[in-house]
Amino acid sequence: MTVMEQRGAYRPTPPPAWQPRTDPAPLLPDAEPHRVLGTEAAAQADPELLRRLYAQLVLGRRYNAQATALTKQGRLAVYPSSTGQEACEVAAALVLQERDWLFPSYRDTLAAVARGVDPVEALTLLRGDWHTGYDPHEHRVAPLCTPLATQLPHAVGLAHAARLKGDDVVALALVGDGGTSEGDFHEALNFAAVWQAPVVFLVQNNGFAISVPLAKQTAAPSLAHKAVGYGMPGRLVDGNDAVAVHEVLGDAVRHARAGGGPTLVEAVTYRIEAHTNADDATRYRGDAEVETWREHDPILLLERELTARGLLDDETKQAARDAAETLAADLRARMNQDATLDPMDLFAHVYAEPTPQLREQRALLRAELEAEGEEGR
Repeated sequence: MTVMEQRGAYRPTPPPAWQPRTDPAPLLPDAEPHRVLGTEAAAQADPELLRRLYAQLVLGRRYNAQATALTKQGRLAVYPSSTGQEACEVAAALVLQERDWLFPSYRDTLAAVARGVDPVEALTLLRGDWHTGYDPHEHRVAPLCTPLATQLPHAVGLAHAARLKGDDVVALALVGDGGTSEGDFHEALNFAAVWQAPVVFLVQNNGFAISVPLAKQTAAPSLAHKAVGYGMPGRLVDGNDAVAVHEVLGDAVRHARAGGGPTLVEAVTYRIEAHTNADDATRYRGDAEVETWREHDPILLLERELTARGLLDDETKQAARDAAETLAADLRARMNQDATLDPMDLFAHVYAEPTPQLREQRALLRAELEAEGEEGR
């Protein structure tokens, strides 16, 4: 006799007939990406916000150009440029409050800089001479994440833990379209929705996962539509419209902070430069395609709006350019200084308290270095 055959054994009741747990209609994204610039809504945009976004976009474009040049000079091992995607990067940083957290991917150095991270420290990981390069807790910016999408579950965990502690914190996690093909993306969105964690996911859909176009990654109507399957709202926005991205992300952050749970935002943008300096983008896309997107440049779109409203003159333009050149010159000068490396730093900041194995390895390395020093005398 089996356990289930015994008299009085527990027998689960049949599951109820299937029914939607929530109405999917409010979760669906709009059919077209949300836009502000070039529409009637642009007239209502805050002039100070427009000016601030413009200054940051110009700064970001110059930052990308200088970092790319540093790779050619051998001062950076690799640099994944965000040229063309600056509106997403800047808006993500500016929409957060000081207590909130930003979880960037490897392409999001500009977002980290816009959040307040030192430009040189933001590039340290890509230079290969230190762990993260900056203090994540000081800036509320998680370490730049090179593995695809692994930062997303971390963002959910932090946001969920903050809510359990009663902290008024929102996490904003950035990921590329290629990252949505990773299992971490599924796990993060599922946990976030089940726990109603105060987290916002921003997918920068720049068209390619290295050389793989989006059409070969997914057959979904849009990446924003994936939100419905997890039970959260999906928003679709023009990723080159800085005002629209700021507006959509602002709504999502306020929604999360008020206890409404997570939101998945897809920003439709384009990667003007190659995947990294090690990539040859001409092998998988044509110049005509790139030039078409240059006409939809985020800086150009904002310049048109500012000029039309009389908010941008030659003096303001030059001030933005001068600030960008100052940043580039400082970045160039500091990156051209050889770093002073201490091999013992390998064991720093691995754990709060070093494990016995780490202490043993540290002692062995120190002994080897001391022996080499004595031999060289």
